[in-house]
Amino acid sequence: MSSSVRQELEGFVAGRVGAERVVVTVAAAYYGNAGNGKRETLQPLIDVIDRASPGVVELGSVQSGPGFEIRLAERPFPRDYEAQLRQAAEAVLTGMGKRETGKVEPKNANGLWAWIRRLLGASA
Repeated sequence: MSSSVRQELEGFVAGRVGAERVVVTVAAAYYGNAGNGKRETLQPLIDVIDRASPGVVELGSVQSGPGFEIRLAERPFPRDYEAQLRQAAEAVLTGMGKRETGKVEPKNANGLWAWIRRLLGASA
């Protein structure tokens, strides 16, 4: 995750940045960097954004070259989903969001490893 996305998320969690700004920043990073292998880090936020208001961002053409421009659609992000967006932002910032490797949260991975150690210790 880029430092600019991290700053926006930290500002949102602290109450200094609005949800609309976070939506645009996260969507631009998620859709603009499709090939960098880091999209899964932002997936919890994209999930909330899609649930809250599908189509909250729109794509536009870029005249200066290939690609597209991401901009906020005319409607605001629904306030009913701001708490969920904040929880997803906190999860992403603390590293508790879903990852591509196994989709296991770190706190659950500890329990899984303990179970495997008990299983292997009992059979030895």
